[in-house]
Amino acid sequence: QVQLVESGGGSVQAGGSLRLSCAFSGYRHSRYCLAWFRQAPGKEREEREGVASIDSDGTTSYAESVKGQFTISQDNAKNIVYLQMSYLKPEDTAMYYCASDTLLAPGLCRPSQEHVGFSYWGQGTQVTVSS
Repeated sequence: QVQLVESGGGSVQAGGSLRLSCAFSGYRHSRYCLAWFRQAPGKEREEREGVASIDSDGTTSYAESVKGQFTISQDNAKNIVYLQMSYLKPEDTAMYYCASDTLLAPGLCRPSQEHVGFSYWGQGTQVTVSS
């Protein structure tokens, strides 16, 4: 049973930083892809935007909109994936979700559902950036 628990959200002023955490379990012997998605206020679930992903080998991928601003990393010993967010802007305000699925082949882990179905989702953590 795969489980994902996000934490670290909060309110911050523009220009500030936050680090989100996603504690995951259930991938004892299989490869995985784990990604952060965000759902902006007023957007539907289907409009969630993928921002960053990392696979069990540590390969990362970013949406163009957050390159140079967000960094994804993982602590393999603790089974935690982090999303370090810097230079935050009001348009980064959203509910941030951690999602994952088994990775069937290397190179397919992206912050989108094109190649990975992301069957498992956390409950989300709210990030609010004020101007």
